[in-house]
Amino acid sequence: MSASPGIARTPEPPYYAVIFTARRTEGDHGYTAMAARMEALGATYPGFLGIESARGADGIGITVSYWRDEASIAAWKRDTEHERAQRGGRETWYADYQVRIAKVERAYGKP
Repeated sequence: MSASPGIARTPEPPYYAVIFTARRTEGDHGYTAMAARMEALGATYPGFLGIESARGADGIGITVSYWRDEASIAAWKRDTEHERAQRGGRETWYADYQVRIAKVERAYGKP
């Protein structure tokens, strides 16, 4: 499993994907440091499988984190430091966002 930049190497399905799509507000306001901290913190959680992220010049970004099960996702959502970051996102960093949770049933790619 991978927490490094690039394409996450996940196990055989099934597992879950949390898809976070957001449009940023202007300015950094501590966002870069927070995002790095959340990625590092999330990677310490049991059930974390990897993460992928991309952001366009228009400020819209998509981050997909992969998790073993829904209980792992729920535990991450309840983390107090993550809750503070979510609040910062709603109040400062994101003009708009959507969170989607999906069960991955098939996955394939270049070996």
